[in-house]
Amino acid sequence: MPRLFTAIEVPDEIREELYSLHQPLPGARWIQRENYHLTLRFAGDIDNVLAREFIANLASIEVDAFEVTVSGLGAFGGNDPRAIWAGVEPCAGLDHLARAHEKAARNAGLPPDKREFKPHITLARLSGSNPEAVARFLTRYSGYRSEPFFVAQAVLMSSKPSVGGGPYAIEDRFPLRGGVYIGDDSEAIW
Repeated sequence: MPRLFTAIEVPDEIREELYSLHQPLPGARWIQRENYHLTLRFAGDIDNVLAREFIANLASIEVDAFEVTVSGLGAFGGNDPRAIWAGVEPCAGLDHLARAHEKAARNAGLPPDKREFKPHITLARLSGSNPEAVARFLTRYSGYRSEPFFVAQAVLMSSKPSVGGGPYAIEDRFPLRGGVYIGDDSEAIW
């Protein structure tokens, strides 16, 4: 069974901007731009019965669409940095969606997520990187800020067990209220 998690997709233009920040950094394994996403709730390796229940709960969520702005860079791990990430400006809609996904997971039988929700987009995984070099990188690009982007849906994604960073596949999509409408040609427009 693949690892499952819910996420928000990052628009192509912001993926390109974030990818352009890459630079040589010893110990960094940069994530490919097609694998950028903003994780809402990690479910992990779960069986099919639990996955179906989780999906049913996700499909019943009613949250309004909203805008998100990617802003600033940071690192997890302190003096032993493990990852470089791009942050997200505070957003009530995003917090509400994350709480709804946590509730959907718990109602399906998953244990509570022990980590506080910290919205971010992982840019690189680090192993043995010099903390000073990471700090210089973060300082250089600390002013990064994207244009706001509209979040019309959440997705259920899967990955094969590995060290992280993809490749990922979209397993299902969950439109947000006000995030989709039907055009004159009867096709959904996001």
